Amino acid sequence: QAPWVRLMGRYLLPSCKQRWHTCAAFLPQGGLLVCGDRRGSLLLFPCSSSPGWAVESAGIADGGTSPVGEDTGSGSEPSCLSHKGALPLEAPLSMLFGLHGKMGVTSVTCHGGYIYSTGRDGCFYQLRLQGQQLEVLRKHRPCKGLQWIEELHFTPDGDLLVLGFHADNFVVWSSRTGENLHCIPCGGGHRSWSYCSNASAEAFAFVKCGDVMLYHREAEPCEQQVLLESLHGREIACVRHLGAVEVPGHTTLNVFVTGSEDTTACVLALSERSRAAMPLTRLSDHISSVRALALAGPTGPGDKGFGDEGLCTLLFSAGGRAQIECYRLLCAGDPASESAVACQVIHVASHRLDKHWERKKNRHKLVKMDPETRYMSLSVVPGTSSEQLLAPWKFLAAACSDGSVRVFGLLEAARKLVLVAESFHHQRCVLKVEAFLHTWAGGERHLLCSAATDGSIAFWDITSPITDAMDALHRAEGEIQPLALGTPLLTVMAHSCGVNSLHIRETPEGHYLVASGSDDGSIHICLLEVTLGRGEATAGTCLRILERVARPCAHAAHVTGIRVLRPDLLLSASVDQRLTLWHRGPGGLDALSTTFFHVPDLAELDCWEVAEAGGELRYYCVLCGRGLEML
Repeated sequence: QAPWVRLMGRYLLPSCKQRWHTCAAFLPQGGLLVCGDRRGSLLLFPCSSSPGWAVESAGIADGGTSPVGEDTGSGSEPSCLSHKGALPLEAPLSMLFGLHGKMGVTSVTCHGGYIYSTGRDGCFYQLRLQGQQLEVLRKHRPCKGLQWIEELHFTPDGDLLVLGFHADNFVVWSSRTGENLHCIPCGGGHRSWSYCSNASAEAFAFVKCGDVMLYHREAEPCEQQVLLESLHGREIACVRHLGAVEVPGHTTLNVFVTGSEDTTACVLALSERSRAAMPLTRLSDHISSVRALALAGPTGPGDKGFGDEGLCTLLFSAGGRAQIECYRLLCAGDPASESAVACQVIHVASHRLDKHWERKKNRHKLVKMDPETRYMSLSVVPGTSSEQLLAPWKFLAAACSDGSVRVFGLLEAARKLVLVAESFHHQRCVLKVEAFLHTWAGGERHLLCSAATDGSIAFWDITSPITDAMDALHRAEGEIQPLALGTPLLTVMAHSCGVNSLHIRETPEGHYLVASGSDDGSIHICLLEVTLGRGEATAGTCLRILERVARPCAHAAHVTGIRVLRPDLLLSASVDQRLTLWHRGPGGLDALSTTFFHVPDLAELDCWEVAEAGGELRYYCVLCGRGLEML
């Protein structure tokens, strides 16, 4: 049934050893063949355009066949299986070795310009062709316990059905609703089976004990009505404003990223007119809660092929089990879609401390890191104007529950995320980190601020560790032993207990306002001056406190969100569900106004400013906790 192509058999490749291929998909646009094998690898081959090639009918041990194509139309295309003979495959153009693990690849499918592969590792991958190379965009894990995925079905209404086996049950899982549509006891996946569905009925047939069994179900009208789209299954722990997207015929749509205790991150669009939040995509690579988010790069036009207008940025997400994930997000207006925004996600890199420890030399002499370490906060180290220090690496600072401050380096081109430096100075859980860049006529210095559960705030100069890490990374080709961050330049005891919120803003005079909020409901502000000894760039960096302001009992509960909007204007939010504007003057902090918001157990606050037509600035903020609210 052209353009569907069913390929079976064993291919003899001249460039490698004999290998069993379990499934394949033909790409008619480029005359390419994507194959999956029992080693879990995906291979891309060029195919002959002559009509005389076919497939050796050796048969596959698992009986795996894979239909491919954009749709199931019955157009009259020439069949590529019309002649007998050997398939003249050349050496593979691209290979992703062991992508699905040792259990092998079960199917390869093409849909919507993308390639999808499934395997018995419980995952399916979304890939694309870049030139003549296979590039992994995302890894999807449908649901807990579904360790054997056999096929993907794309429905006419836009849903993606995942077909697989959970223990001895056949499962059909809907990616749209996130639930099992069918769970049929059949004895497991080691048997012949087939599933078919259309608008009027569904059928599942399988062989068990020599008998052919058939399950059949007539289509029924769906009586379920969604009153409110679900964002997360548990409380939201972090939120970041990605930017605004202009869509013809719609009001400006704000795009956010949220992380939750349900182990997922969600990219969503929020319309001011309809006041509805529409999830665009979900990121489910984390094995534990998502506690922190950070954005890097300009939120400007997307890359080539996705549109000249839109948002493009790097997203870092981190949380439990010492896990960091990095994605490239591309968002653009799409009036044809229900959400009016299209979002493409490319998974760039990931890092876990336990896997990093396993690669260490002489690790038997070391104390193993705590596998329950959580990343509490992330901050991207700002780039330099000369672009000599950080290019092509980007650096990320992380606050860790094991008492350390860690710095990671990302090489996006090679998809590597490497631990480059760390310090255990605080000796207790570090709650917040904030990186900032100090520039002057003679150069630049990278500074870092970290806050812990004892109420202390430490300031670091990380310029030298980053420079040394860059040199070591170039020599070691991306793998180094973590360097030491050294000792802080300055430590301030700002609060009597944990610091739950932290923000830094540069003043027009070149000083830095450091605002923090604590568990005791207090707010602390200090004004810092950065100086260099003898006026030389190589001399030591010195920090001097010019002013300190404390406001005890600013809130009746934990202050979990704080932002310096202007040098004289401060915004704070607390678990007491009050959002307060403060004026900073010579006499300290004075409350200007207080607004009650509706999100219980506030976890985080993010702010941004929008220039109005008259030149005035309007400030927006988004609050998250057991819900989401924008003001």
